[in-house]
Amino acid sequence: MKSRFFAAALAASAALYGGASYATDLEVTHWWTSGGEAAAVAEFAKAFDATGNHWVDGAIAGAGDTARPIMVSRITGGDPMAATQFNHGRQAEELIQAGLMRDLNDVAEKEHWKDVIRPASLLKGCTVDGKIYCIPVNIHSWQWLWLSNKAFADAGVPVPKNWDEFVAAAPALEKAGKIPLAVGKQSWQTAGAFNVLMVAIAGKEIFQKVYGDKDKAVAAGPDIAKVFKAADDARKMSAKSNVQDWNQATNLVITGEAGGQIMGDWAQGEFQVAKQVAGKDYTCLPGLGVHEVISTDGDSFYFPKLADAEKSKAQEVLASTMLSPKTQVAFNLKKGSLPVRGDVDLAAANDCMKKGLDILAKGNVVPATTELLTEDTNTQINDLFAEFFANPSMAPEDAQKRFVDIVASAQ
Repeated sequence: MKSRFFAAALAASAALYGGASYATDLEVTHWWTSGGEAAAVAEFAKAFDATGNHWVDGAIAGAGDTARPIMVSRITGGDPMAATQFNHGRQAEELIQAGLMRDLNDVAEKEHWKDVIRPASLLKGCTVDGKIYCIPVNIHSWQWLWLSNKAFADAGVPVPKNWDEFVAAAPALEKAGKIPLAVGKQSWQTAGAFNVLMVAIAGKEIFQKVYGDKDKAVAAGPDIAKVFKAADDARKMSAKSNVQDWNQATNLVITGEAGGQIMGDWAQGEFQVAKQVAGKDYTCLPGLGVHEVISTDGDSFYFPKLADAEKSKAQEVLASTMLSPKTQVAFNLKKGSLPVRGDVDLAAANDCMKKGLDILAKGNVVPATTELLTEDTNTQINDLFAEFFANPSMAPEDAQKRFVDIVASAQ
């Protein structure tokens, strides 16, 4: 018979999921390894451990481009983890089609996910043939320009209010010994910057026509030509940004060595770890200060099928824990992201998070490219912009022609 201590330890789990009386270790894989990310994922681990189960951390160093192939290889190779992070969208399609992932319909119906998760597109992205295969845990938007107030003060110019002012301030930043734009060398960073520029320069309707409708005529047109011109400006401003990882680029902004960075709102976690204050030490411009819009990027957790019945039941507890109101607040405040629940109190949100919440409430959003494109197409786009930013001799017009070819064959 279980001891009273053991029963007490499981009380939280019982409250979460129908009086459950089990406890087990679950390995959870993810790529959250920067300072801010580690602080956030610790909130998930703490909440799950409080159920009497135990979070076994399976962090994989490097961004998703590095981690995803390892995760997929383990699942297809017969060595699945209990839960794994992917971005919202289509990254787990083939695993689901192969019958390797379990559905979460029972817990989703029990806890009314369709009523609390918003926008509804997030849960739709988890749904295949009427079954829900993942739990969205946050809304991360790529659509931000992060600015170092110190860098602009040192350069003797005002903090920009939009992208054009930022580009115009670049010579003053360079004269002051600053890197105008911090960009890491990873391909997803350069492609992400281009996609943000597309929404800011061309607008969200053009973004949807290119990536949603796969309209090659629009991709070849003058609107996207303007985006490539802006990307060329970004390339020139980031020429001396000799760092690899995104958080290293963020640190250049934090220390005032760089004027700004186009990066998702996960950068906020790094500012928090550095004890910087939004509006005082740094400035955030949603939609690059041009179009106030956020994208519904972010993270979801998928659950591979397991032979162990005890671990399978604990998977449901983990999913429930991740979506609980208390955990959603604790995790997202540390992560710098927005919660997927529309019924939680984020009074403690900083100025930048409040901007994002306001834009989300207005419904001014664009879908993530991971929702619109297959992983293969996103990889081709990443490769193109890795080359574009690394090779100054590649003309914007030539890069656009290659981009059109990718869009024309996209799925």
